[in-house]
Amino acid sequence: MPSRWTPGYSSPITLQLVGPQSWTEVPALLCYDGADPFAVRIAFGDVGDENGIVDLEDGGIAWLLSRELLQSGLDGPAGDGDVRLWPAHAATDVLFLHLRAPSGEALFELSRATVAAFLRQTETLVPTGTESALLDLDDELLVLLSNGGADPTGR
Repeated sequence: MPSRWTPGYSSPITLQLVGPQSWTEVPALLCYDGADPFAVRIAFGDVGDENGIVDLEDGGIAWLLSRELLQSGLDGPAGDGDVRLWPAHAATDVLFLHLRAPSGEALFELSRATVAAFLRQTETLVPTGTESALLDLDDELLVLLSNGGADPTGR
């Protein structure tokens, strides 16, 4: 993943890192780019500038999540393995995000309303169900099969 990108839409969010005896506020940025219409990036730390450019060179970390996973997680448990999201059982504005990597795992609490508002904005850029129309899968597959060249037969 590149260390620098310009999202089509981004929204700051504060997550609470749930610890055994204390909680720590973690600033983050939810980022969506119509060029990658199925994905949402969550960039942790102070990584966005006033022009909307996200730069991870300053020690930030980003995770790539499915937009569909975020939408599903608003109403019930979603995700398997390394990324899971679910709403709190009580009627509150709380979502839980569990991230697991080889180096460890983290449980965050975040605002359901903020995530829902972010997803509504992504819908104005790329409505759900129209993502595939933005991708030229035939060209992408051709490049993949040809090791980056224009002709997969090698001619």
